[in-house]
Amino acid sequence: MTTFPLQYVMVLLITIAVSAILTPLVRWLAFKIKAVDQPNARRINKVPMPTAGGLAIFLAFSFSSLCLLPMIVTRLSPRGSYFDYALPIVLIAGIVVLTGLIDDIKELKPLPKLMGIVLAASLVWFLTDFRFSDFKIPFGGPMLSFPDWLSFFLTVLWIVAITNAVNLIDGLDGLVSGVSVISLTTMGIVSYFFLYESNIYLTILIFVLVVSILGFLPYNYHPAVIYLGDTGALFIGFMIAVLSLQGLKNATAVAVFTPMIILGVPLTDTVVAIIRRTLSGQKIYEADRMHLHHRLLSFGLSHRNTVLVIYAISFIFAMISLLFNISSRWGGLLLVIGLFLAIEIFCELIGILGKDRTPVLNLLRRLGTGERKKGQDKKKNSSDDD
Repeated sequence: MTTFPLQYVMVLLITIAVSAILTPLVRWLAFKIKAVDQPNARRINKVPMPTAGGLAIFLAFSFSSLCLLPMIVTRLSPRGSYFDYALPIVLIAGIVVLTGLIDDIKELKPLPKLMGIVLAASLVWFLTDFRFSDFKIPFGGPMLSFPDWLSFFLTVLWIVAITNAVNLIDGLDGLVSGVSVISLTTMGIVSYFFLYESNIYLTILIFVLVVSILGFLPYNYHPAVIYLGDTGALFIGFMIAVLSLQGLKNATAVAVFTPMIILGVPLTDTVVAIIRRTLSGQKIYEADRMHLHHRLLSFGLSHRNTVLVIYAISFIFAMISLLFNISSRWGGLLLVIGLFLAIEIFCELIGILGKDRTPVLNLLRRLGTGERKKGQDKKKNSSDDD
């Protein structure tokens, strides 16, 4: 037991090194297989950029998860086999990586890409215990058991939604990589101390994924020399979705809201995009230039500063998720309500909902106008009395 922490640190350091070494090789491979983003009206890059960089992250994560960790992790926990726990996740994630890689090479239509994610999400339900199973009614209510059909539907919906939400924000150098590191690190802390009953296998997998991304991030940060591509964005989103499900097996309100708060940036951007496109009469999968990073760029922020601002927003969400887990019931409820209100006001201020769609700000303006008018009327009546 005394030697395990050092061994674990060594695994993390080796994983970063493997990811960093593999990334230039994957960059070379991307050019060979024509996994390259060509400049166009929607893309940020001005020159052809190799994509599919997420392949390096996946390979580094798989190597450490299946080759290095099984030799040492069982010393920490006698419950079951770590290899049996990790192997299905890695293999199923391979389906998502393959789907993303094909898309990076040939640019799949939305339906085939969606079917690949749905297939992987379905296998998660059938082959692992990462799923929705029960839900506890808040404020002292009973625990309800989900029937299998509902558990399957919610599990697949959760994985597909989170995977696509993360993929949706992949628009700037280092954006998904950095936001994912912040979100996953927070999830690792929460997994160990709050929600997951110190499931050490889960915590280890989360931090191995974090360092796999960190080894890639220097190549992906602005100015990037390689993109994550759908290979990486879908893989990272899928893994975040699956790993967060472990805390939703016996879901309380805290367990459900915690990953939603941690993933506040991609989820908010996705929900707002759906609302915006619906109100504008667009198809919800139709691309536009109204995402959070597009709006911040339109305010005159540089590429790097825009990414740093979104990192900061992600960090705020991460801190709120930690506060949510140590707050009382009513305190947590007020925290969530305040958070949603702040998100709405922020979205309206930067125009991410679309032009002239500012219901909360309009209400605040009317309230402010009403107070001023009331004060003016009072002053006028006082003058008339004199």
